[in-house]
Amino acid sequence: MSRVEIGLWQLEVRAKKCVEALRKNGFDAGFYPHAESLRTRVLAECERAESIGFGGSLSIQDLGIFEALEGKGKRLLDHGRVPSEKKAETRLGQLTCDLFLTGTNAVTLDGCLVNLDMNGNRTNAMTFGPKKTVVVAGGQKVVSDVGEALRRIKAVAAPRNTKRLKLSTPCATSGFCEDCDSPQRICRVYSIIERRPPHSDITVLLCGEPMGL
Repeated sequence: MSRVEIGLWQLEVRAKKCVEALRKNGFDAGFYPHAESLRTRVLAECERAESIGFGGSLSIQDLGIFEALEGKGKRLLDHGRVPSEKKAETRLGQLTCDLFLTGTNAVTLDGCLVNLDMNGNRTNAMTFGPKKTVVVAGGQKVVSDVGEALRRIKAVAAPRNTKRLKLSTPCATSGFCEDCDSPQRICRVYSIIERRPPHSDITVLLCGEPMGL
């Protein structure tokens, strides 16, 4: 096996174990070996929804879901695609939409979702508002436990997101967490979802390939 094949093998076995744990924790969960098969599943979920919210996930963006749904008569709520004066209204719409599509920064082998909530809205949209939430994650986001998940957020997700968003934080320059007090610091709120909350409908889809940050 090549180095790439060995790496993909590891992502697959870890993701499949994670799916089992997620199901034990009350989530609907599934494994898809390739991004294209995962995309097909997400689009099938979208067929049953009239209003669809987008949580700013690069994984969802890379799947091209928004573009695939344009012109199909659905109400698409993506705060990253509207003018600044419409962002608050769009985020409120995400709380009551039929389907909310989002990613996660890390998933633990015992089936917890761990997130950096940059705008203070994603966690509520994931768990309490929409009729259904679909969470997608690449296999590289599967980690051993919550401690490793938080370390991944600080070491990987936060610096990369600050660079992507062109923010003026120390980690956007150094590539490392500096535990800063910058007014643009994005790692302010974290969420840990250990089990599916009551009265919520959450599906977690893991991919055998790397996706997002």
